[in-house]
Parts: sequence; structure tokens; C-alpha cells
Amino acid sequence: MNPVFTRLVLPAALSAAFLTPAFAADLIITNGKVATMVKEGSFAQAVAMKDGKIEAVGSNAQILKLKKANTQVIDAGGRTVIPGLNDSHLHVIREGLNYNAELRWDGVTSLKKAMEMLKEQAARTPDGAWIKVVGGWNEFQFEEKRLPTLEEINAAVPDKPVFLLYLYGLGFLNQKGIETLGYNKDTKFKDGVVELDAQGKPTGKLIAKPNALILYTTLAKTNVLPRDQQINSTLHYYRELNRLGVTSAIDAGGGGQNFPDDYGVTVELAKDGKLTVRTSYYLFAQKPGKELEDYQRWLTLTKPDSNQHMFYANGYTTEGAGENLVWSAADFENFLEPRPDMPEHMEGELEAVLRLLVKNRWPFRIHATYGESIDRDLAVIEKVNKEMPLKGLRWFFDHAETISDAQLARVKALGGGIAVQDRMYFQGEHYWKQYGAQTRQMPPIRKMLEMKVPVGLGTDGTRVSSYGPWPSVYWAVTGKTAGGLSLWQPKDILSRYEALKLMTSGSAWMSGEEKVKGTLAKGQYADLVILPQDYFSMPVEQIKNLESALTVVNGKVVYAGKEFGQYAQPVPDVSPDWSPVKYYGGYQNK
Repeated sequence: MNPVFTRLVLPAALSAAFLTPAFAADLIITNGKVATMVKEGSFAQAVAMKDGKIEAVGSNAQILKLKKANTQVIDAGGRTVIPGLNDSHLHVIREGLNYNAELRWDGVTSLKKAMEMLKEQAARTPDGAWIKVVGGWNEFQFEEKRLPTLEEINAAVPDKPVFLLYLYGLGFLNQKGIETLGYNKDTKFKDGVVELDAQGKPTGKLIAKPNALILYTTLAKTNVLPRDQQINSTLHYYRELNRLGVTSAIDAGGGGQNFPDDYGVTVELAKDGKLTVRTSYYLFAQKPGKELEDYQRWLTLTKPDSNQHMFYANGYTTEGAGENLVWSAADFENFLEPRPDMPEHMEGELEAVLRLLVKNRWPFRIHATYGESIDRDLAVIEKVNKEMPLKGLRWFFDHAETISDAQLARVKALGGGIAVQDRMYFQGEHYWKQYGAQTRQMPPIRKMLEMKVPVGLGTDGTRVSSYGPWPSVYWAVTGKTAGGLSLWQPKDILSRYEALKLMTSGSAWMSGEEKVKGTLAKGQYADLVILPQDYFSMPVEQIKNLESALTVVNGKVVYAGKEFGQYAQPVPDVSPDWSPVKYYGGYQNK
């Protein structure tokens, strides 16, 4: 018996099923430490898949009885097998359109290396194209523990435009970037500052106060990829997610992500069966003051649970509305600035949108960082519920860093949930500097679990946090930031089982798939990951750099690392040829 196979949990009914197998498995994984995630400590040796679903889990001997001539068998070599990760808050569709045009500093451990990458990328970038670093990093991940200076940025790239997005607080332009945009002393933004030097000229530093409009607007003025390269970019971004073990993502929309226009690339790839991450998407209101009109129009164009993927069940589906239902309710998480107050007219705008959504039975999600915002949001939801009962309509808050116990009780009473992300992994130091050291867990995940409020774990990648799922898991099992600051009390830190559950079956609740996704059990979607190291026993500091050795979606291999190179699936060459992805890849976890 394989030494990793020490705690097989196999129901008697399932054991009997092996005596007279009535089918041939499409794919069998053997010789693994299969974490079924049905309950803590539930491990098996092997798993069989048929028609995109898990057919059986058990010992090698039991599962190999289901092998026929055409069954593919993969030996896990004693490695740990887990359900595919499910990011319940990822801006996956938008990033797919931009991935190949961005230099990613996610996971880079020194500012020196980051600046070398910037300089090298500038040398290969053609004239007229921007060099862009768009989120997913902070100074605390660097050995130097500081941001780059404008002088360093200009010295590295003097002749081509550069834009660096730092969280939702700051942007950095080099002098060529300022010149390209035409920014000067008269350039003004309603909610932001173009910093000027003593001579009244822009320095290149953009300051969000408090929301990120100045940063979004500036980013929108940089070049975008043509459609053929957006298709290529999306394929490579989805492959990158598969490399990190992601098999499902719930898209939270985004500013400037218009429906249906900016969804055309993913729709095309879904209909061709080429998307390799099951994607559910929520529609994000685009026009301040016109949000109700947005949703009235979208109700005529799509509906929840409308799947457009050629092969995958729930492979590419409209899920509902949010995370931005109305702009007046947005409390941006710019912890470099004090908490913003929502305007007095917020309630009226939110109520009108919620009435429309509830009437038409559209699930919804609401961005809310602070308890003060959540209190006002809940009052509107409760008012609508009295007159138009939610009756089990799925809804949840995103983020909820400072939600109170009383507010959690109100969420539970309304049948809601909470999607949490590792934003404090990137911004914990800033929050403590702004508000002082905290003793309450932020967000209060332990309390949510104790109260049995549905919770899903994600990243909020890619413009603030990184899209890498493992730093989020690491944050959940340590309570630490990227810089090593311990934010949580020991009693609040999650076990490795709890953290993984939140990014598998926990996140599945946010798309109404908790009965078909998130465990390795009969009838569940055949989405799984073989890891190169044992997540359950490896040194905790190494968790943040985990990736997949082999990823399976819908019972088919979609990614294979070097350990399983014979199963690797083809992917087109990166386009354009100068793309940073061609030279560096994405998340830097090597």
C-alpha cells in the first residue's frame, strides 16, 4: 500500500459499486493522496472520471477495476490531489483582454529585479506602445521594503511611456508617459491629484483621493491590444490560472468593462470550447446615475445561468448583478486615504436597482469595505425584502473587512453570504498606519464560520491584489501580510483544511454550485489539481509559491507541468511577439 494512503474514507455503497463496474472511466488518477474535502481528514488513493464528472473515489485496486482499453491512467506518484481552486472574486474577463500587454510584478521579491524587468521590457517594446505594470504588487513584498522612485523609473525607461498602478492609491508615469498623455498643470480630476513640482509641472505621481477614478482614467488612455491579440491574451491568461491550480472563477465585472461589447472575446472562446476555467460573471454597472438603465437593458440581453460554453456545464454563464450596483454605494478600499462617506442619495439609487433585480430574480453581489457602508446597504436590502421577499435569492457582500457581528447576523437573516479576499495581505500595513493596530480579524472570517454565514475565498485580482490564489490561502492560514506583519490573533487563523474549503466549495456557493463543485466525490465536476508538494504538511512559508503539477477540468487535462510533461496541452505562441508574458510569464513564483 502506498504510504500516503493512510486514511481512506470510502462509503460501503461505493465499495459495492466496484464489484460490478458498468462503465469505463475516461480518466483515472492513481497513487495519489486524494483530499476529497468531503470532510477533514478524508483522503483516498485514486479517482475515476467519466463524462466530465467524478465517478468514483477509492483505493488503487478499486478504481483500477473501472479501467478499460480506452481509459487514460495518470500516476500521481504519491502527490497530493485537491479539488480545483475556485476564485470567488476575480476580474478574469477584463484581465484576459489585457494580460499579454502587462508586465506583472506579482511575486517579485526585490525592487532591483522588478526594475530590471521594467528596463528589459522597455527595450523590446515597440515605439508607440506602453510599458504597464497594472497591480498585483506592493513595496512590502520587496527585500528593499520601498516603492520605486520617479527618478528610478525615468532612468530605467527614458524614451517610452510607462504607467505603474500601485493598489488603488497611486499611479506613476515617467516623463515620456506624461508627454504622451499631454498632462500639465491644468490637468484636473474630480477625485484625484496630478502632483506638480515647484515649477508647476507634473512629476508623474498620480494620487487617488479617495477613489481610483484618476488611475482608471489614465490607464484607459494607454494602448489596448487588437482583437486577435486579445483572443491570444485570454487563452494565455486562462492557461496561467490553470498553472496555479484555478479551475473556476467568478468574475466581478469592473469599471470600463461594458456588456456585451467587452465580453465578445470570452463568448467566442467559450462557444469554441477553448476556455479552460469555468467562468460565472456578474454585470457591473458602468454609468454613474444611469445604473438602473444599465440593468433594465441587460435584462433584455441575458439571464442568470445561461451557459455559452461548448463543453463544460456552467462553463461560461451569466450569474447576476454586481459587484458595483450603483456608483454611489462604492466605498473604495484606498487605505492610504481616510474612509469615504457615501452620498445621501445612495439609498434611493440602490433601492431602485435592487427592486428591479429582486423582481426578476437576479442574484446580486455588493462591494462594501467598511461596516459603515454595510449598515446603510443592509437597511436598503431589508426594506426591499419586506415588500419583495428575497425568498432564497442568492446575494452577498464582497470584501467586508470591518463588518460587525450584528451586521453578520442581519446578513444571515437575509440569506446572504460574504466573499472575502486577501486585500489585507497587500494593504494591512497601510490600514494599521491609517487606523492603528487592530485586534479584530479583518475580515472576521472566524466569526462568519462560527455563525454559519456562507463564505468564499478569492483574490480580487488583478488591479489591486494579485490573481495568484496561493498567497490568499497563505494569508488565511497565517494571518500575515506580504511583508510578514501578523494581523490576526492565533484563535482566528484558519486550518489548512478550512482555507482550502473556502476556495473550493465555499466559493461555489457564490455561483449556486455548491452541490456540484468543490469536493472530489461522485457526481461532482471532474475539476482537480495534482500538487508538486503536500499542501497539508509543507512548510507554511512555501504555500504562497505553490502551483499545479497537473490540472484537470471537466475530466480533461488542461495544464501539465514538467513532472507530467507528456500530458501537456498545446497553446498558441504568445502574441504580440514583444509581450512581457513571452519573456517572464505571469505570477513570479519561481
